[in-house]
Amino acid sequence: MKWIYIRKADIMVYKTKGTCSTQIDIDVEDGIIKSVSFTNGCNGNLQGISKLVEGMKGEDAIARLRGIRCGMKSTSCPDQLSYAIEEAMKRA
Repeated sequence: MKWIYIRKADIMVYKTKGTCSTQIDIDVEDGIIKSVSFTNGCNGNLQGISKLVEGMKGEDAIARLRGIRCGMKSTSCPDQLSYAIEEAMKRA
């Protein structure tokens, strides 16, 4: 029997603060966002945000997302994603 080995993505788990989403799973490779997945939050919007940033340079996504607020909150899911991207880039 021949074995095939597939490298699994190095997914970082980021626990969000102050948002309806509770966790962001993110894979950044060579500064490029490979995948993003949110736990909880506004499902359709977060799927859309995830697809929009996949393939982007991390720095570009951070610049676009940082500082976005949700209602009266001091943060938002996109803002938290910017921090997740920043942390993932440090670890990559």
